[in-house]
Amino acid sequence: MPTIHFLNVSPGDCSIIQHASGNVSMIDVCDGNLVEEEGTAAAAKTLLKSLLGKGGDGSGNFRMTDYPTNPIPYAQGLGIKKIFRFILSHPDMDHMDGLDAVYRTFGITNFWDTGVTREKPPFGGTAFKEEDWDRYWLLRSGQVAGTTSLSNLAGARFQQANKGVDGSGSGDGLYILSPDKNLVAAASNGGDINDGSYVILYRSQGGRVLFGGDAHDATWEYVVKHYGSAVENCSVLVAPHHGRDSGRSYDFLDHIKPKLTLFGSAPSEHLAYGAWNARHLRKVTSNQAGNVVLEIGPGAINVYVENDRFATALGGSTANANSRGYVLLDSITEHAEVKSAG
Repeated sequence: MPTIHFLNVSPGDCSIIQHASGNVSMIDVCDGNLVEEEGTAAAAKTLLKSLLGKGGDGSGNFRMTDYPTNPIPYAQGLGIKKIFRFILSHPDMDHMDGLDAVYRTFGITNFWDTGVTREKPPFGGTAFKEEDWDRYWLLRSGQVAGTTSLSNLAGARFQQANKGVDGSGSGDGLYILSPDKNLVAAASNGGDINDGSYVILYRSQGGRVLFGGDAHDATWEYVVKHYGSAVENCSVLVAPHHGRDSGRSYDFLDHIKPKLTLFGSAPSEHLAYGAWNARHLRKVTSNQAGNVVLEIGPGAINVYVENDRFATALGGSTANANSRGYVLLDSITEHAEVKSAG
């Protein structure tokens, strides 16, 4: 079955999609340079994780962000040998942290980039690595043998995204909703770099999943205006900008009304809880859940979480676990008609 892995990384994003076709997509990467502990230290950390968490109703500080996941060994543990497509939402370092290691470990067949241009950032005194930026620049400029560089924008129909290899069907069900060329130009010429971020809709038999990248206000205005029927009442939203309260408008939520939103890692005082709470929209944070796995079946998306204490606090049972031992939190059924995005 198609499966999406929303990983507990900080301070950026990383999602892995295992498509029904056998292709693998990775949308952004963070913590790809993380050195994971082994042996006794790793076992002690696993035990501590199982004991964390306060709040019998699923609230409280579960501290899962203290135990981030390196996406590379995680993907290897899934048996992944090749990244068919790497989608860089936009060129911020917290979305390409470990890109060089991903390429060297798996190879990348197709590299998606919006074409937004920005200056190379300074690396002195930062946790990020210059080789990740250098790999990004080589990939986007088409200088890596065996990798096809693509800069398709909103509304594009192309093979192995939303068309089959013979030009028919829906391919892997990925639709670019933003940016268009005007948003890219504005972001490249002194505007908000986040308004040049990809917004990707994944359409599946179980429902629609919307990946928000770091999309800001102009982006969401564009998406709602041009693709409103495609995103309204979607099953799952991967929150833009990791769910941070970034001085933005949240009016787009009144239209999208996701059944579940996944927040990335950030201190709780920086997360936009209020925007979701005011609209009575359900959310799950990386700090609560750790890694989240969406297993997609006919008509439903089963949501599994790494942190069993969080799941059981909300009524889940360890008897309902997937092959990784993650506990079933919920099953989301999408009742709204799924309409084409392009």
